[in-house]
Amino acid sequence: MITPANRLQSVQEYYFSRKLKEVQALMAQGHPVINMGIGSPDLPPHPAVQQALVDALSLPKAHEYQSYQGIPELRAGMRQFYTTQFGIAPDSPIDFLPLMGSKEGILHIAMAFLNPGDQVLLPNPGYPTYASVAELVQAEALYYDLQPEQEWLPDFAALEALDLSRVKMIFIGYPHMPTGAPGNLALLQQWVDFARKHELLLINDNPYSFVLHHSQISIFNCEGAEEVAIELNSLSKTFNMAGWRVGMAVGKPAFLEAVLKVKSNMDSGMFLGIQKGAVTALSLGAEWFEAQHEIYARRRELIWQLADLLGCTYDKKGVGLFVWAKLPQKSNAETLIDEWLYNYHVFITPGLIFGSNGKGYIRFSLCVTEEKIEEVIQRFTP
Repeated sequence: MITPANRLQSVQEYYFSRKLKEVQALMAQGHPVINMGIGSPDLPPHPAVQQALVDALSLPKAHEYQSYQGIPELRAGMRQFYTTQFGIAPDSPIDFLPLMGSKEGILHIAMAFLNPGDQVLLPNPGYPTYASVAELVQAEALYYDLQPEQEWLPDFAALEALDLSRVKMIFIGYPHMPTGAPGNLALLQQWVDFARKHELLLINDNPYSFVLHHSQISIFNCEGAEEVAIELNSLSKTFNMAGWRVGMAVGKPAFLEAVLKVKSNMDSGMFLGIQKGAVTALSLGAEWFEAQHEIYARRRELIWQLADLLGCTYDKKGVGLFVWAKLPQKSNAETLIDEWLYNYHVFITPGLIFGSNGKGYIRFSLCVTEEKIEEVIQRFTP
């Protein structure tokens, strides 16, 4: 009998992959399901970005294999973006490696640096892919708690009390997903200092900096970050290019060379048109970000109304592409999610999929039009 590899015994199909099959089945039966669960921007990229892709179609060599490291113009655009938006010095020793989405970077980095039996510190709650990737490379997840009492920020005293002898890597991410905690430079500096003290590789997952957030920070704004950190960033949320699959790993050349050894054996370069569009996106100015902010702010106001209607509590200081809300006491999120899906035809994400500290919470996506959110409010109004 031919069976899958042992590494898959502890890895499940991604939650949204499974749940969306249910959603699609209901829609195929004629039910008008409104999906408020997925963080996939429904807004289009800037017209100039789309035109750059179209113009690239007729360029010489446009349809050939491309460089594993991306075209020089794209890497330069990423560096300029970090200089303009994060204040990173143009001559900073960090480098930039384009990725086919930052999600692939999580796996590439894990494959490049983690050995079987290594431990990796992961946030609870946090992005489920971190844990799945750890399992795939046969590393061991060691969770650090994020709690509402501490505004979803880490307890460094508790971290210092852990046995870190087998830990090699840490995943962090602020603005935080799913809670929306914005974080700050002082927090990132604490993480850098912790990583330097214990000689750990610090991975800062940073795709939400520009969604309802005006205080953009990078791990490389911190002293000493170049020694221990890689930052992942993405054009998916910032520029409405989720389906284009454009991200980046940022860090010192030695780190990125290790990642490239993995990546270059797994793809044959990014389509030139996508790279040209990404270059244009990275050069967009303040008007783009402000326009996106205004749209998401209006949607968030409506989501807050919906959360109030459902008896939830939430923090209005939260940022990013989601609203993280606590259900009324003693409510079972998983039961409610299915009840809402099958009775009201609305899909909302249960917090438990992000870790045990997400129990009793739900997550609303802002990737839904105002009209659809108003329709959901009507569906739930007695």
